Amino acid sequence: MSSLATAVPQTDPTHGLLDDVSAPDGSDAPDASPRPTRLVVRPGVLARPGVRVWVRACRVDALVPGRGVAVLLPGGEQGALFLLATGMVYAVGNLDPYAGAAVMSRGLTGDRAGEPTVASPLLKQVFSLRTGEALDDPATRLPTYAVRVAHGVVLLGVHTRPLPSIE
Repeated sequence: MSSLATAVPQTDPTHGLLDDVSAPDGSDAPDASPRPTRLVVRPGVLARPGVRVWVRACRVDALVPGRGVAVLLPGGEQGALFLLATGMVYAVGNLDPYAGAAVMSRGLTGDRAGEPTVASPLLKQVFSLRTGEALDDPATRLPTYAVRVAHGVVLLGVHTRPLPSIE
C-alpha cells in the first residue's frame, strides 16, 4: 500500500480576471499583482487497516521538494520522508537493503515512466516511493509508511507490534 499525502499549491482562480472593477490607483486597469499561493493538503491512498501509532515527523513547510528527511520511529526503526515537486509526500524505510546502511533519506528522487522513485545514494538501486519495490529486482523492497498531514505537521503511521504473551 502506498504511503502518501498530497500538497497542491492553489491560487484564487478569480483573481486577475477582467471585470468592471477599478484598479487601486483609480484607473480602469485591473490589479494584475499575484496573490500569495496557499498550500492545500489532501490525503492520497488510505492507510491499511490495523492498529497504528501516528509518529510526528516534522512540519510540512520544513520539507524541501526533492530532498529526503530521516525520521526516527518507535523501536529504533528509521523512515525516509520525501516531498516531491508535485506536492506528494511519501515515506519509506531508511535502511538500504543492498548496502545495509541507513541512507535512503539522502537518495536521489525522480520518476521512471511516471512512477515516483528514490535511488540509493550508495549503489544507485531505484525503488518505487509508492510500493517500496526495487524496480530492477521485484523481490527486494523497502517498507512503506502511511503519511498524513494534520495542521501543517507530517505524521507517519507505524503498525504497532503485538506484545509478547506472558506465560
